[in-house]
Amino acid sequence: MPIKNTIKIYIENGYYHIYNRGVDKREIFSDPQDCVIFLFYLKLYLASPEILEKEEKFLTPRMQYKLLNLNLSKEIDLLAFSLMPNHFHLEIKQYTKNAIEKFCRRVLTSYSQYFNKKHKRIGALFESSYKAVLLDTERQLLYLSSYIHRNPMKLQKTFFDYTKFSSYPYYLGFKTADWIKPKEIMSFFNNSKNITNFSNLSYRSFVENFKEDPKEALGSIVLEKDC
Repeated sequence: MPIKNTIKIYIENGYYHIYNRGVDKREIFSDPQDCVIFLFYLKLYLASPEILEKEEKFLTPRMQYKLLNLNLSKEIDLLAFSLMPNHFHLEIKQYTKNAIEKFCRRVLTSYSQYFNKKHKRIGALFESSYKAVLLDTERQLLYLSSYIHRNPMKLQKTFFDYTKFSSYPYYLGFKTADWIKPKEIMSFFNNSKNITNFSNLSYRSFVENFKEDPKEALGSIVLEKDC
């Protein structure tokens, strides 16, 4: 992973691209269970406590403590995500200045402990500290979501489908969850009241058929290489 984006600039109400990958480019999501567990930790810290209490009836006492004391549902919106074999991407809005720091520390620590126990390993799982890149424009906000959702589509078919472990199905209306927030980005598409270059496009067309490469629009806010 490149040296760029190691300096983090945190502001209130800021939009960010969060990403990291495995140490030595190793796999960090080796099977569907790994993906499910990572998404569970996202949900644990981002879903409203009321929803979690209804949907997760078998939380351990430790998880109940996290739910009551470490939940960040009022400090962070998760706009988009995708999981890849050796890295992940998140698009996030934080409302408080240190929300991302708390969120990433909690999620990545929890997942690393799970992964190391499952795979009988010790030591760091991730290559370095996560990267948190501040988005400056609406254009970056939109193109980052496309970049994130297109990443799994480029993978050769493996024994499971990584596209199932992204927020794209939530954007297409196939799934819903209170802790995934597609509404803000979706408001730019098929919306006559929002006069933008994208207002006559469907989001699906923007992601799958739009000719402009999102990486060209995003520049240095993404990985130099996707794996």
